Amino acid sequence: MSNRTTLTHFLLLGFSDVWELQILHFLVFLVIYLAALMENLLIILAVDLAHHLHTPMYLFLVNLSLIDLRLISVTILKSMVNSLINSSSISYAACVTKIFFLIFLMGADFSLLTIMAYNRYITICQPLHYESVKNRKACVQMAASAWIGGFLYFALHTGNTFAVTFCAGNMVDQFFCEIPQLLKLACSNLYFSEIRALIFSACIV
Repeated sequence: MSNRTTLTHFLLLGFSDVWELQILHFLVFLVIYLAALMENLLIILAVDLAHHLHTPMYLFLVNLSLIDLRLISVTILKSMVNSLINSSSISYAACVTKIFFLIFLMGADFSLLTIMAYNRYITICQPLHYESVKNRKACVQMAASAWIGGFLYFALHTGNTFAVTFCAGNMVDQFFCEIPQLLKLACSNLYFSEIRALIFSACIV
């Protein structure tokens, strides 16, 4: 039988082991992160301050900015910290949490973009029906359904990933916790589980 030890942490293989390059990666990611942070906060602030922008499309745009803020924070913050302190370790619980938020936010992002496309379709193709179809209650329900869609997307993928036993080491060939890389560390053959997850993902997308 293979050796099945309980994992307490993973090692994220970053871009380089050279300290100077790690500092460069930190600075590059910091610039990207601050630019994304400022861009999304400006969108939220502009919509909040301008009352004539309190329309369905801008409500969805604010939700999209909130998702993007959280998505970039989940993806690169740990990598930035690891580069700065010259570490590659992440605890099992932190990895699960990151995957939860990453998948949850990606699912919500897909759902929200679909809703925004539908909103534009109604505006362009059925302008006379727009007010009756897209009232405030309907918009709030659609935005809520995007977040619920993200939760369903997360439940499938995260449950499928962390139900397995990891026995092929703890080195993740990525700078953040990502499901395909984690599944390479699993003991059993997950081919059919992955196919089911991909089919469900395709339906959601």
